Amino acid sequence: MPIIDFLAPHFVWTGDPTAWVALLTLVVLEIVLGIDNLIFISILTNKLPEHQRARARRLGIGAALIMRLLLLATISFIVQLTTPLFTLFDQPFSWRDIILIAGGLFLVWKATKEIHHSVDPDDDKENMIGQTLQLSLSGAIFQILLLDLVFSIDSIITAVGMTDEIAIMYIAVICAVTVMLLAATPLANFIAKNPTIVMLALGFLLMIGMTLIADGMGVHVPKGYIYAAMGFSALVEGLNMLARRKKKKGPADPH
Repeated sequence: MPIIDFLAPHFVWTGDPTAWVALLTLVVLEIVLGIDNLIFISILTNKLPEHQRARARRLGIGAALIMRLLLLATISFIVQLTTPLFTLFDQPFSWRDIILIAGGLFLVWKATKEIHHSVDPDDDKENMIGQTLQLSLSGAIFQILLLDLVFSIDSIITAVGMTDEIAIMYIAVICAVTVMLLAATPLANFIAKNPTIVMLALGFLLMIGMTLIADGMGVHVPKGYIYAAMGFSALVEGLNMLARRKKKKGPADPH
């Protein structure tokens, strides 16, 4: 009974239809925002030995869930991250802006190194992983955690802007991360089996990194434009894959 009494105040919104609409909207939004994180995790874990990939994906996405829930628990602190710290060239910068810029630079560097290695795989000196051709599990988890932090802060600030109900935020985050967990392995396998998709995904990461930098600099690019461009590019690549598959099969035998 005491547990029910404790939880009851957090679920008074269940009788409000607009709250359910907000929950559904936020779940969809959190899933869409998680696509960026998922692409990065898929590309990075595919660098690991095959027997470590699934574990790395589970650990990375599990860490993303824990990080988001912890950030929600300190929501008053997260809101303060948008408070300007200093002004440069008449543009105010907050901790959120600094984190987004740093995360964007990391993504741009990472994607650029990966693209270079894909174009010139024999150039070991410029290999993003250093002197070894395979990434360690701990190294992969560390890099996933860095990007988890950036995407988590952006995700939670979005949630705060959507609703005041903390329970709705928790449910939306848990649902979105669950979808990420279910989609991670199929997406990673699809990327691994289609080399041209790797280059497309790296292009997405490059675009996402530049968008994070622009957002941190105060230039807001509507997410709809970004995801529309990604969707169109994916559609074109899908048509290319279909055309290549038809060519491999050759012309149909009239007899």
